[in-house]
Amino acid sequence: MTNRQISTSFFLIIILAIVSASFCFPQYPNNIIERINKAYGLSIPSIIEKDFKLGLDLMGGVALEYKADLSDIPEEEQEDVMHGLRDLLERRVNTFGVTESVVQIYGQDRIAVGLPGVGSIEQAIDWIGQTPLLEFWEQLPEEQIQEMNEVNQKVSEIYEQNKEKSQEEILAEIQKIDNWILAFQIPYQKTNLTGRYLKKATLAYDQITYSPIVELQFDDEGAKIFEEVTERNIGKTIAIFLDGSSIIDTNGDGVIDNNDLYAPRVNEKISGGRAIISGKMDVKEAKILVQRLNQGALPVPLGDPISQKKVGPTLGAISLENAVKAGVIGVSMIIIFLILFYRLPGILASLALGLYILILLSLMKLVPVTLTLAGIGGFILSIGMAVDANILIFSRMREELKQNKTITISIEEGLKRAWPSIRDGNITTLIVAFILYFLGTSFIKAFAFALILGILVSIFSAVVVTNVFLNIFARGKLGKIKFIWS
Repeated sequence: MTNRQISTSFFLIIILAIVSASFCFPQYPNNIIERINKAYGLSIPSIIEKDFKLGLDLMGGVALEYKADLSDIPEEEQEDVMHGLRDLLERRVNTFGVTESVVQIYGQDRIAVGLPGVGSIEQAIDWIGQTPLLEFWEQLPEEQIQEMNEVNQKVSEIYEQNKEKSQEEILAEIQKIDNWILAFQIPYQKTNLTGRYLKKATLAYDQITYSPIVELQFDDEGAKIFEEVTERNIGKTIAIFLDGSSIIDTNGDGVIDNNDLYAPRVNEKISGGRAIISGKMDVKEAKILVQRLNQGALPVPLGDPISQKKVGPTLGAISLENAVKAGVIGVSMIIIFLILFYRLPGILASLALGLYILILLSLMKLVPVTLTLAGIGGFILSIGMAVDANILIFSRMREELKQNKTITISIEEGLKRAWPSIRDGNITTLIVAFILYFLGTSFIKAFAFALILGILVSIFSAVVVTNVFLNIFARGKLGKIKFIWS
């Protein structure tokens, strides 16, 4: 590396360290920014503060395990049913505001649910045990839709005229409009057609276009209700809701909310209880629609949980405190070892290790990664991998220095000779970590993901950061003092 390349790399590493530290501990730079803004009348934006997301074992909560009753489900459909059930449970617990829930399938018919932050086992069982509600809503009469459109037009004008005002002031102006509440409603009303009348939904393909379609089959009573609903809504749309939300994420933002509305069009009166939903959808979307329609029609019986466990927040806090303490002690011992055995290179490796920790913590906030005890274990193990790479480089450097080579050449040759071992060791560990991630259960996945992330960052830390630090000091006055390098 040329001196210019080394200087540029060193500058970029310092910038990366500042950014990572600011993202990990935003309260300190935000205090400085706030003082500067007050002192000079500026409006420098603050750094976004994000907390680490803690898992069940650190935050506390409820862990339940169920055995699904698949006795009436054909064997070839059981896997799809279990995936549909997992999707249903995730939607249900998220509807009740449980963040970072973990729903995991075990084996053929077991499903585990982890609910961080939930304090009552009975409450958790009630949430999960409720049968999902599938509903079909029809459009409101034309005069009501016209009235809603007029109200929406007035609301839009108020927003346009009051851009500089606060949301509270704008809402106060909106409330002066007659029937202003219509602006926050959808132009649909409930029918008496629900999932209890739907026998099943299946995926099929149009015989002409070969595009995916969804076939619905209602029971006898449902067929009569469906015929009445379609007869009075020819040329209109019927919206489909599951648990009070749109059954499909129609705008593709990954979140089902008030901005989504799945409403197929009725072309004619449908008799006999059979219907087809067609349109612009791919096979994946059609499968999701079929799963969710069947969730509301024929949910798999779960019964009472076969295992239930409550993790108190106090126990979770103790676990987190112990994990952090173990990490601090482990890193401190590693730094002492590096400095005692490798002198100046050990100090530089310790600085690189500190940057490695900052980068990894920043990524865990940014991704974000749900921290569990297993994940912290993977994180600490990856620190060992990072140090192992440094030790290989330093050992090779010493061998070169014993042959009376210069410090800069010894650094270059040491990295070149150590790289095959570093590469192969990390790749084999990554292979195992990926296998654990794709085949393991939730806690194993947390460990594997933290390990994968840690190994990738550790390679950058050892091969790039430590190498730049070594070259910066080797080209200065300290490069002439051979004792501190060997």
